[in-house]
Amino acid sequence: MIDIKFLRENPDVVRASQKGRGEDVSLVDKVLESDEARRRAINEFELLRAEQNTLSKAVASTQGGDKTALLENAKTLAVRVKEADGRRAELEDATKTLAMQLSNILDPSAPVGKENDFVIIEHVGTPPTFDFQPKDHIELGKLLGAIDIERGAKVAGSRSYYLTGAGAMLEFALVNYAITSAVKVGFTPVIPPVLVKHSAMDGTGFLGQAAENIYHLEKDDLYLVGTSEVPLAAFHMDEVLPVERLPIRYAGYSSCFRREAGTYGKDTRGIVRVHQFDKVEMFSFCHPDQAQEEHKRLLQWEKDFLNAMEISYRVIDVASGDLGSSANRKFDIEAWIPTQKAYREVTSTSNCAEFQARRLNIRYKDNDGTKPVATLNGTLVAIPRMIVAILENHQNTDGTVNIPKALQPFLGKERFELV
Repeated sequence: MIDIKFLRENPDVVRASQKGRGEDVSLVDKVLESDEARRRAINEFELLRAEQNTLSKAVASTQGGDKTALLENAKTLAVRVKEADGRRAELEDATKTLAMQLSNILDPSAPVGKENDFVIIEHVGTPPTFDFQPKDHIELGKLLGAIDIERGAKVAGSRSYYLTGAGAMLEFALVNYAITSAVKVGFTPVIPPVLVKHSAMDGTGFLGQAAENIYHLEKDDLYLVGTSEVPLAAFHMDEVLPVERLPIRYAGYSSCFRREAGTYGKDTRGIVRVHQFDKVEMFSFCHPDQAQEEHKRLLQWEKDFLNAMEISYRVIDVASGDLGSSANRKFDIEAWIPTQKAYREVTSTSNCAEFQARRLNIRYKDNDGTKPVATLNGTLVAIPRMIVAILENHQNTDGTVNIPKALQPFLGKERFELV
């Protein structure tokens, strides 16, 4: 949620942001009109309350017939105060509902445009060359006994899979390496709930444009998270954090669930785009003045992870029209996938500034009072996509796969053999 005071003072900035995202610009004026009506209602209510207080004092100091008349006036005024309070509350809710529909204000540095209008920041490493026809991760997964898509579909339907043997062990190694790396730089490891209330899901901004991809258990009114960003963000919901504790960083490991609605025909082959997967997510609560620097740190930790996996990749500055509603800027890391001859997203990191904190009522306290913190998130490793990248980039002509040196201590071997 954006600062309503900022909206009043800078409506053109918010209009430009909405336009850059390809979202409803007229919503800005609707919020402003509702806010003006809300403020008038508050003023009316406060004036009536003041009149009521004055009248109450007069009643207390008056005797006889005059008091009877004052009491009648007090009853009439009480009705008016109650009605004014109802109008105030109604307009408060209406304004908040409208304001919650506005996306975060774009960082001025974010490239403006649609999905393909991203800016490439850098290329790291050189894509591997093979003196044989490289196999894709599906074929390699079968040869290694690592991935079973057929049985996944039999048991759970499309976009489902089993990780078996080498595949399961590779997941454990990736998670262990990710958590170990995160702890070394100051993150607290967390295993969060994957079922959350409406307040947590809506507070992080996932019930807007991303709602179609959310699994909702209607009977229980609970949501399955698509990323541990949601429970990590809500961890300090309705709390005031001491400023000296910032930044507070968590690394959450969880299963994630996504409908992948609207993506039929896109990445349906293999385990790139699936309904359930595991992920290690970084999350930071920091002082707003430090958010941009913290964003760079999260990106660097993601790059460090990709470097350790010995995989070529590129970093892109995501275009405004492809940002989630909570992010004001996002960087994606795309790993080279040999059989697709393309870079594909494997991690991302977003700066949400104070947007989520206002919705979740998370503040910090210093000598100037309490203000919203900034929140940032970054995927350290999304398991299926990283498995795809490792298998395809480190394969040998016979179908065996070399294990990155960083993972060898967790697996006790240098290579995955055929089964």
